[in-house]
Amino acid sequence: MFNARTKSAEETQALAACIAELAIAKDLLLLVGDLGAGKTAFTQGFGKSLGVEESITSPTFTLAKDYSGRLTLNHLDVYRIEDLEEVRDLALPELLEGETVTLIEWGDQIVPAIPQNYLEIRFEYGQEDNERIVTISSVGASWHGRMEELKEALADWSIQK
Repeated sequence: MFNARTKSAEETQALAACIAELAIAKDLLLLVGDLGAGKTAFTQGFGKSLGVEESITSPTFTLAKDYSGRLTLNHLDVYRIEDLEEVRDLALPELLEGETVTLIEWGDQIVPAIPQNYLEIRFEYGQEDNERIVTISSVGASWHGRMEELKEALADWSIQK
């Protein structure tokens, strides 16, 4: 686990772009944080780095949207899910197959229903208006081997919390 700091939505997008450069097929990222904390801005920067040309918005009402790029980007928002049984309707196992990377906003709400192999990106408000403290941690083996490379890629934003 390590911490980073961004001072604007653009910096959050740039940080996400660096993470996207290390993304491989079947990666799963959980985006966690309060409303307006930066989850969608992160996804926009991540998608742009993957070569997504379409405008990325939060799929709060549709629950899931996919975008074409170097890898297919599956963008889910599970804010409105009230019961873990509803996760079945998302067909998550199918989304995690193939040349895809999946980002789930509010992903901490469905942890018991997902594979325990993901990167968690947690956003907290900083002291300044647009400042965000971003805590990055890996669960399972997939990202574990890339954490040192990830820390190096994000060195410009690195902080000690």
